[in-house]
Amino acid sequence: MKKILLFSLMALITTIGYSQESNYKAKIDGWYVDIDEAYEISKKTGKPILANFTGSDWCGWCKRLVSSVFSKPDFQKWAEENVILLELDYPRRTKVPEDIRRQNQQLKNAFKITGFPTIWVFNIDKDKEGKFNIESLGKTGYRKTVAEFTNDVDRMLARKKKSGK
Repeated sequence: MKKILLFSLMALITTIGYSQESNYKAKIDGWYVDIDEAYEISKKTGKPILANFTGSDWCGWCKRLVSSVFSKPDFQKWAEENVILLELDYPRRTKVPEDIRRQNQQLKNAFKITGFPTIWVFNIDKDKEGKFNIESLGKTGYRKTVAEFTNDVDRMLARKKKSGK
């Protein structure tokens, strides 16, 4: 009886963990959470990646950015036309799949993130060994409106075009 109960409990925990992890990937429509997926789409479309380093379940400014900018139809339309969205989350209460947690920590270190929200815009490529080469276009943070935010990123993209690279 104990073995069956233990097995049932373990199956339930595994199922709950799996459903939380699979739901994690679809947390925000239009936002990738896996750098490899974002990279593939970026290469196909030629669009840079806009990476949102966030503490989604505890960071007040991150929540404000989502409600005042990222959730707005104007932003979503702009993003669809201009960038590939990547969310790199560092939550305190939400369970993140281990591979995504490791990836996010590596990217946090690579970009020297010290506060949230921080948004980096970059182009990315892979070398022969499969390591990413990142070309930074710029970074920004919280902005009150869609126009302020997209104007910041548009300036980054314009500098890139102007330099001809």
